[in-house]
Amino acid sequence: MEIVEDIVIVGAGIAGLTTSLGLHRLGIRSLVLESSDRLRITGFALSIWNNAWKALDAIGIGESLRHQHHLTPSILFASTNLDQPVSEISYKGHEVRCLQRRLLLETLANELPSDTIRFSSKVVSIEESGFLKRVHLSDGTILKTKVLIGCDGVNSVVAKWLGFKKPVFTGRLAIRGYTNFKDGHGLGPKFRQFVGKGLRFGFLPCNDEDFHWFLTWTPSTKDEELEDDPVKLKQFVMSKLEDIPNEMKSVVEKTQLDAILSSPLKYRRPWELLWGNISKGNVCVAGDALHPMTPELGQGGCAALEDGVVLARCIAEALLKPGGEETNGKIVDEEEEYRRIEIGLKIFAQKRRWRSIDLISTSYMVGYIQQNNGTIINFLRDNLLSRFLPGMLLRKGDFDCGKLKY
Repeated sequence: MEIVEDIVIVGAGIAGLTTSLGLHRLGIRSLVLESSDRLRITGFALSIWNNAWKALDAIGIGESLRHQHHLTPSILFASTNLDQPVSEISYKGHEVRCLQRRLLLETLANELPSDTIRFSSKVVSIEESGFLKRVHLSDGTILKTKVLIGCDGVNSVVAKWLGFKKPVFTGRLAIRGYTNFKDGHGLGPKFRQFVGKGLRFGFLPCNDEDFHWFLTWTPSTKDEELEDDPVKLKQFVMSKLEDIPNEMKSVVEKTQLDAILSSPLKYRRPWELLWGNISKGNVCVAGDALHPMTPELGQGGCAALEDGVVLARCIAEALLKPGGEETNGKIVDEEEEYRRIEIGLKIFAQKRRWRSIDLISTSYMVGYIQQNNGTIINFLRDNLLSRFLPGMLLRKGDFDCGKLKY
């Protein structure tokens, strides 16, 4: 069975749903393919900085999410090698919140027409078909589309088709947890980060009841068996908390086992984006399919939101007439329409290439320095980077992806 769709987006994650909603706001329909049978909400929470709030406002959902998450006033950066906190940097003048991933995805999905997301739809192959692409699904369905967008994560089928290699393992792992305090956690709204002895801990409150925490570290061979066992994961984290304040230990202690997960930290080598095809003809990638990065800057999800707004705008410029009406493929020459789509996706690639390279490179280097346990690096980190890093986080989060309408 063949189905014809103007725009097919692979992946109902942050980038895919943001792109689809941006297109919907501009009057353009898209079909989102999701391999799972429901929205993927792994990851629990993510930091949302100024740049991401601008993107959320552009697609019209920022205000509803603000009401459910507290403003983070500052970051407390401490070294476990020292007795006193190194620095506390105010976020005054910047909007930073810890956002629950589930609420973000559900809000995006609920704003879309009910038939936009097609669940249990795994893409197995892509092939040319004149000016269209034929997308083969695991259930035998074949979709023909004018525009194919890969937002299918680090193991992207679309990125592979474009010629990208699989993201590289950094050698580090992350354990993430999410704790709900029914009677309130009483720990205030600050973001706390502790670094030292090859470890990086972070504790971020979302609101009065919900707390997100994480640990990143370089595992030994014996640590590899931890990945799929939440009991061992929790025990491992607790064993590393000896230099962390007791109030933060209680956050991990009260985390339910089904709210703990582990994952390898991967990234795309920056030079692949420098020379690779972010777009090719009427195909492109966005989100983690484009720029998988380590979490030190807290910009992975934010960059995906930026991608969605920029991509929806570029596609709209290609498909809509100056008066705002969608082109009719039967009237507009197919080759001309294909050329316009190709140009629109190239513009997207140009706009996102250097931003992606910057975020990937900076995140990787910050992570390397923060978790290095050498004497010289420890000194530089505790005495220099700790004062420089918070300001860097704010600068990277000041990016403006622009309004949705062109």
